Amino acid sequence: MRPALEWFRTGGPVMYFILVVALTGLAIFLERFYVVIVRSRINATAFVERVMQLVRAQKTDDAMRLCAQSHAPLPDIGLLILRSKSREEADLQSVADAASLSVIPRLTRRLQYLPMLANVATLIGLLGTIYGLKGAFASVAAASAATRSERLASGIAIALNATGFGLATAILLTVTHSYLASQAESIIEQVDEFSARLINTLIERPDVQIGR
Repeated sequence: MRPALEWFRTGGPVMYFILVVALTGLAIFLERFYVVIVRSRINATAFVERVMQLVRAQKTDDAMRLCAQSHAPLPDIGLLILRSKSREEADLQSVADAASLSVIPRLTRRLQYLPMLANVATLIGLLGTIYGLKGAFASVAAASAATRSERLASGIAIALNATGFGLATAILLTVTHSYLASQAESIIEQVDEFSARLINTLIERPDVQIGR
């Protein structure tokens, strides 16, 4: 623990700005992880097949009750479609499109901040590099021979530590964004397939399992 603190302190004041960016990114990641992974993930295959079985058996009320048991995007959009009084394809598709506008943004909200914070961390790290190198060169010109090497080492440490911390933060934020975005995209694809299959079943068209 102490070496890490010492490494952080030798990075200079820029390290605190990068730390703020890192903590902000961590807070966004944890909140989005809960929404996308914990709340929105369900056994999609089993859920969809059960709903389709109930709808084919004309047990729409049972299908609606099944959808109402969860607040994940997949059950939510199924419930909105099943609640439609019309069984015309155009009307059902309009309901599905409107439902997507309500459900899908819950998955992608705030995800765009993670790559932005990654860029900010990189730029602040580069700013720390300039700050450290400027101090190092200034010490060579102004300091006495006895303290020159110490100040030069201090300036280089600031430059390297700030750059390293900024890049490490940017890498982690980029990886977490890619992971959450891929998970959200997977759920969105499940929602689109479920909507199409449910509408086909409600208008008594042969069921087609997209992507199977």
